[in-house]
Amino acid sequence: MGPMSVTQPGSGDTSPYVELERSAWADLAGDAPQPLSQAEIDEVRGLGDELDLEEVRQVYVPLAQLISMRIRYAGELYRSTEAFLRRPQPKRTPYVIGIAGSVAVGKSTTTRLLRELLAKNPAHSNVSLVTTDGFLLPNAELERRGLLERKGFPESYDRKALLRFVMAVKSGRETVEAPVYSHLSYDVTDEVVTLNRPDVVLIEGLNVLQPARSRADGRTGLATSDFFDFSVYVDAARKDIRRWYVERFLRLRETAFRNPDSYFVRYGALDIEQATAQASLLWDSINGPNLKENIEPTRGRATLVLRKDSDHSVRWVRLRKL
Repeated sequence: MGPMSVTQPGSGDTSPYVELERSAWADLAGDAPQPLSQAEIDEVRGLGDELDLEEVRQVYVPLAQLISMRIRYAGELYRSTEAFLRRPQPKRTPYVIGIAGSVAVGKSTTTRLLRELLAKNPAHSNVSLVTTDGFLLPNAELERRGLLERKGFPESYDRKALLRFVMAVKSGRETVEAPVYSHLSYDVTDEVVTLNRPDVVLIEGLNVLQPARSRADGRTGLATSDFFDFSVYVDAARKDIRRWYVERFLRLRETAFRNPDSYFVRYGALDIEQATAQASLLWDSINGPNLKENIEPTRGRATLVLRKDSDHSVRWVRLRKL
């Protein structure tokens, strides 16, 4: 499905979104210089993701410009509010951005790329990145609860710990720690990443846009997304994401899965037909249902949606109106 045409004021359109085709979105960058080299782009590109200088210039430079503008105005609003309250603070709290989307859609690449682009701006050069993988329950606990096969579903996370982390960030705490996840061992580690007074915090994960859950007494609690200043949903057709997932699995079969320390080392010995069948099974039983039931329904909560075409290039952008 493509974007609706962008209508002019007075046309009677009451959509809460502005949707732009790629060419119209790319024009918003103007004559902004290319901030990254191809080598830097290669550093952030994920396995199987297609990303080049042109894609960065046409899609991600305008996005970084938009976010930088909103960071600037958020700072002005913060200072005005502090002045009104007659309690000026020496430093505003970090600007928090959530990035959501399916497994294999390229959200990690988008997040790393945004980190590099936003850090180029001296007004907010201290940019931290945290993935919600670190807030997954340990494998032993997932197994105890019978949730190991539902890893990545909302119930497989320590949602209270994630919420406490985001609240600590937004409260302006000097340093905040987040747990680290290992894709090699497929488990949470004892390591932590420390955030030291960042200007911007990027939080990437499958379910970061989930709404708050209702409590047993009927009251609604807080959600991680309640503390986001901006959010991005990386979108694509389900059939394309499924294909990307299988293709990535086949690449991992020849690389990371060959590592004897890998949790998935057993997949490294599969031939192509067996690996394709295994990847398809994992998608159809776990990742596909999670996308359909939990991740995709949160798309409408995002500030901005990047819709990808079958070749991973962004085809159109949808921005929620202020």
